[in-house]
Amino acid sequence: MRTILHSDCNSFYASVEVAGNPRLQGKPVAVCGDPALRHGIILAKSQEAKVHGVTTGEAVWEAQRKCPGLILVPADHRKYSLYARRMRELYRQYTPLVEPFGMDESWLDVTGHALCGEEIAARLRMSARRDLGITLSVGVSFNKVFAKLGSDMRKPDATTVISRENYQDKVWPLPVSDLLYVGRATARRLYDLGIYTIGEIALAPAAVLRGALGKNGDTLRRMARGEDDSPVLCPETAEEIKSVGNSTTTPRDVVNLQEAKVILYLLGDSVAARLRAGGHTCRTVSVWMRDTALSGIIRQCRLPRASDLGSDISRAAYALLEAHYAWDLPLRSLGVTASDLAASGADAQLPLWQDLRHDRERALEQALDGLRARWGHNCVRRGLMFCDQAMTDLNPVDDHALQPLAQMNGRG
Repeated sequence: MRTILHSDCNSFYASVEVAGNPRLQGKPVAVCGDPALRHGIILAKSQEAKVHGVTTGEAVWEAQRKCPGLILVPADHRKYSLYARRMRELYRQYTPLVEPFGMDESWLDVTGHALCGEEIAARLRMSARRDLGITLSVGVSFNKVFAKLGSDMRKPDATTVISRENYQDKVWPLPVSDLLYVGRATARRLYDLGIYTIGEIALAPAAVLRGALGKNGDTLRRMARGEDDSPVLCPETAEEIKSVGNSTTTPRDVVNLQEAKVILYLLGDSVAARLRAGGHTCRTVSVWMRDTALSGIIRQCRLPRASDLGSDISRAAYALLEAHYAWDLPLRSLGVTASDLAASGADAQLPLWQDLRHDRERALEQALDGLRARWGHNCVRRGLMFCDQAMTDLNPVDDHALQPLAQMNGRG
């Protein structure tokens, strides 16, 4: 039988800030974005802030009203990435099979280890406190889904074991929203069926779930019954990357095509830089647009040939928005994604005539890669970026936090 651990760093961003600044110890601390740039929401909070009712995702002003003494700390994603790498190094002392799930969570397959899962969890928690100054909640189970449920059950600094003998008592009474990949839309469909707990998913007729949720219904039923057998995928065996994208909530509403163009070129350049860094080209470009009513649409097109150039991706993104957005409302958020990926230099049909402009753009962008690697992504910018400094003082490469594709699958 497998032994799977899910380790979740408690209040990760806030814990890292406290670990790096002992003067914050024991005080209500919240990590947030910059309110002036409309990223003024709580990203993480310490246990002391949680006691006052501060919640992740709420506006900074709401959190300060609940907790007048709240200490606000700006997010530092480079620091959090460093701690995340150190945590994964700690996990690999026990197994090479470590699958990150976001920055602060990981699954570990410790099947066959000389120590039992609960003993490994205890050692991990001790090492994290001693070496990094952060705490962990660890779930121990025989599959990934139940291991994650276990890490969610007790916080902070706790271990929860969900076994084949006790899972019906521990898991089945939980609400359906606690099950991995059950988002709000899926939960509403389950409520419509009169299904409110994980146990009711497990005992529901397969045909009923399939009729309401399609294949996802079968998946959820297997998960609820403890039949998940998905492997822990270390980076070396993880599924090949299918797309590369960046998005941003703009510092203020985008009210016309020219303002949108500035943001799209900023995002397109960042996506291209990440493609080149990963050794990929793309054939499809998608644009995601969300208006001020929080309604979103996606449009995509196919490039004439595979490319990893910001100029190609940005032009395609701009053409999509120009053709498909009616400007009934201003835009609040924009995103650009490159998909249909191939390895750079892979066999491709060459154009009959040499495109000198394309060759010049490639040489330019490769030269910029060298400069930006040394001095930061924003050391060189397109001229149009200086038309509106407030809208373009963003760094979607260095500040971008990756979200695993698996984490998005099945969400609502």
